[in-house]
Amino acid sequence: MPELPEVESARKVLATAALGRRIDDVDDSDTFECRPHSPGDIKAALVGRRLVEVHRRGKSLWCDTSGVGRSRVPGPVLGVHLGMSGRVVVTDRRGGVTEGGDYWQRGRRLDDLRFVRFSLTFADGGRFYLIDPRRLGRIRLEPAVELLGPDALEITLPELRMRLARGSAPVKARLLNQHVIAGVGNLLADELLWLARIDPARPVSELTTGEVTRLHRALRRAITSAIAQGGVHTGEVIAARVKGGVCPRCGAPMQQGVVGGRTTWWCSREQV
Repeated sequence: MPELPEVESARKVLATAALGRRIDDVDDSDTFECRPHSPGDIKAALVGRRLVEVHRRGKSLWCDTSGVGRSRVPGPVLGVHLGMSGRVVVTDRRGGVTEGGDYWQRGRRLDDLRFVRFSLTFADGGRFYLIDPRRLGRIRLEPAVELLGPDALEITLPELRMRLARGSAPVKARLLNQHVIAGVGNLLADELLWLARIDPARPVSELTTGEVTRLHRALRRAITSAIAQGGVHTGEVIAARVKGGVCPRCGAPMQQGVVGGRTTWWCSREQV
């Protein structure tokens, strides 16, 4: 599913290709993707406005909108959540395509729009599509982004120590809690815990100062690398998360289990 690196790629697409273009039409007819809004609500709120800035925290995206016409009163915030399979596609007036988000859809024919769940049509004829085969994304006005924890790429070491200081929850479960740290998903959690050589089931209260420091370093490394390489699927241990897989670092068998309700893989020798 899209995690922070994939969502960051979607943010860059919107920032480079969608800002400043007047919105002439909106298709918000998918009542599941656009819940709790009724069809036409988002359209009425956005037509005549422009997307003026795009933000990301963790896996959540949101766009500030302009006033209508010459009005300086800002419009509503448009929230875009990619869910488990979402991808954004922006076309220019000549049909050129810029896209980002979930990596599996790269190369999909643009004229195959069966999975478009939401779209904006710009005055210049270009469009912004949210393509979401599994229909688990979300478009809504005024999203509650204040409920999210600090962004996983920007969290400081003292903040991380504070958020892992108490409780008996497994460290992986705590990392997956978006109210604690925003942006870490299942694959990214396995990657950074492998980099830090920490057992995913280790209670957070038992982590040493040195282990939290290693975890913070691994968090930055895993996210930065995934953004540069094109997604969390490019992580160093991800290909070994299969039956018969071995640790890329020491060659020991990879072990599988369930931690925090999620399928989890770890090195049987180094993460104990």
